[in-house]
Amino acid sequence: MARRRGSAAAAAASPAVVGAVSVLALVYYSTVFVFLDHWLGLGNAAGAAHAAAFSLVVAACFFSFFCAAAADPGSVPASFAPDAEDPQRQGLKSRYCDKCCMYKPSRTHHCKVCKRCVLKMDHHCVWINNCVGYANYKSFIICVLNATVGSLYSFTEHEYNVPYVKVIHYREATRAKWLAQKSGQKYRHRFDLGTRKNIQMIMGPNILCWLCPTATGHLKDGTEFQITNN
Repeated sequence: MARRRGSAAAAAASPAVVGAVSVLALVYYSTVFVFLDHWLGLGNAAGAAHAAAFSLVVAACFFSFFCAAAADPGSVPASFAPDAEDPQRQGLKSRYCDKCCMYKPSRTHHCKVCKRCVLKMDHHCVWINNCVGYANYKSFIICVLNATVGSLYSFTEHEYNVPYVKVIHYREATRAKWLAQKSGQKYRHRFDLGTRKNIQMIMGPNILCWLCPTATGHLKDGTEFQITNN
């Protein structure tokens, strides 16, 4: 897995990262040594089994968290040059980054925090002190999945509502959707290949490797993506 530019140790020392790790540690401690110990007791087989299963989920969450935080989310290759006949660029304006003084591939955006262009940038996550992009999207998804499973287990007896937060808003897709609706047409994003292929593009073709954040052999250079014919 590609490493981030700069020191990974410095990134790990970020207050937001330390805070996120501290919250995870607090949830783990309270779940195992307070909730489970009071509910089942850790000295019997049932309590030990629950503690072991929860510990495995938390360990996987920690591992994928650090993979996402320490990995380079995706750097534009120095040899990249736009192809005028590339079907991915049809209908799009020239994508030149004035800050980086270079052309950007499709789905690449400039991060104001990292001060660089990131391949297939989704958003900048303060909790990992890193962008979520082409190279670390899988590990980030696995981290969120494990954190969700662990949270649901920890708070099974509590009802709470989590507001939906849209972390990023792409103007190109929004305008295209508006134009399609205005003309009475059904909109489908040009990079939407369907649920199965969308998942495989991120997690990989082998379902046995989906939960391994370091299994990223299916990733290429991140400058080209398959598009739908619709």
